[in-house]
Amino acid sequence: QVQLVESGGGLAQAGGSLRLSCAASRLPFSSDAMGWFRQAPGKEREFVAALSWSASGTEYADSVKGRFTISRDNSKNTVYLQMNNLKPEDTAVYYCTAALTFAALGTSLGYWGQGTQVTVSL
Repeated sequence: QVQLVESGGGLAQAGGSLRLSCAASRLPFSSDAMGWFRQAPGKEREFVAALSWSASGTEYADSVKGRFTISRDNSKNTVYLQMNNLKPEDTAVYYCTAALTFAALGTSLGYWGQGTQVTVSL
């Protein structure tokens, strides 16, 4: 059974930083994409960032470009999301996801973690 286990969420002040981790296990060998989505109260889940295991490509939502960085440690099957210059509007539950391709991320074809809460205060 595929497992995606997030950690690193918590409370931060505006302008501060947090780093999220997502440890993956039992992913299908052909799974190439991993990423992060988030869902704020009363809002739909939205894309944050993604990367490819096989290539060096990354993608970011416009709202986090220049502030968030997604990276990976292949040896640990772990993906990270470094979040700097946090804003109150970044408050949300952050979900790790994995899929065969970028296009499948965020869909029912992908795998999801349980989510980790990030709260940013003024």
